[in-house]
Amino acid sequence: MSHSIYRVVNVEQVGPYELCITFDDGVTQTIDFQPLLKGPLYEPLLDEVLFRQVDIDPEIHTLVWPNGADFDPATLHDWPKYKTAMIQLAKKWEKNMKNVTT
Repeated sequence: MSHSIYRVVNVEQVGPYELCITFDDGVTQTIDFQPLLKGPLYEPLLDEVLFRQVDIDPEIHTLVWPNGADFDPATLHDWPKYKTAMIQLAKKWEKNMKNVTT
C-alpha cells in the first residue's frame, strides 16, 4: 500500500482554532482544530496565543507548534476522509485523561 507524501506550503488562521492549509499539489483544506484539542499534547493549543504560533516545519513540511504538537500532512490533506475518526479519537483521549485523574 502506498502512502502519498504531501507538503504544507501555506497556513493561514481564519478562525480561533481554524486554519486554511495549502498543500504542494494545490489542494486547500480549511480545518477547525478545536474538536481535536484533547489530551496532553493537543489540549495546550486551546490557549489561543499558543495556537496562533502554528508554523510549517521546514524539513517535514507539516504544521507544528512550539509545544511539540503536529499533525500528519497526509491526514490534513485528505481531511474529509479522516475528520470523523480523528474527532472520535480526540474524545477517547479526553475520556482516558478523565479516568486517569479520577
